[in-house]
Order: sequence, then C-alpha cells, then structure tokens
Amino acid sequence: MGNPFCWMELITHNLDGAVDFYSKVFGWEISDMPGSPIPYKMANTGKEPGAGMMSTPEPGIFTCWTAYIEVDDVDAMCEKVAGAGGKVWKGPQDVPGVGRFAIVCDPQGAYFGLWQCLQK
Repeated sequence: MGNPFCWMELITHNLDGAVDFYSKVFGWEISDMPGSPIPYKMANTGKEPGAGMMSTPEPGIFTCWTAYIEVDDVDAMCEKVAGAGGKVWKGPQDVPGVGRFAIVCDPQGAYFGLWQCLQK
C-alpha cells in the first residue's frame, strides 16, 4: 500500500499572516483555490501532495495542521473509527465537485482527517 496520507491543511486564526509566514520561511507559492466558496489557499510545497490553508470555520477551533488519510468510503470509515474506540468530531461532509471528508480522532485524542476523492 502506498502512503495513505494525501493532504495537509492548516486551520488558522490569521490566514494572511500564515500565507506570509510559510511563503517567507519555506518559499511556498500560495494562491487562491479557484471556485472555492470560502477563502481557501493552496500551497505549492514543491512536492505532491501540497497543502491547503483556511481560516477557522467555527469559534473555539484551535490553530493546527491536520493530516488527511485517503480512504475509499468516508462514511464507512467513520463507523469503523467509532467502533474501535475513536470519535467522529466532524461527521462526513461533501466538498462539492471534489470529494468527501470527516475529522476524527483516535482513542488517545489525536485528530486526523479522512478524505475520499470523487475521482481517482
């Protein structure tokens, strides 16, 4: 099996500051994601996959990087996570025209994302 980690995403309270920081420190080229309904930045890190950046979507969300693991069925995997003692923090949701995701955590409290592409 290849590397199941398919995406990294920064959730931040200061999107402009994050763009400035990561472009200066790592030289990443950062641009707006075309067609996104929210301000979402795409970072060209020089390697695949790249990374995304967005402002915190809800009050109380902390700034962090989230690693996403690619799965065939986000809904089924959420059930499997819960059945193994983990928690589904943000249930499956669609990203129109792109895929489906959820945010879950293991029994120790480590959060990670699940990602299902619409097309492979």
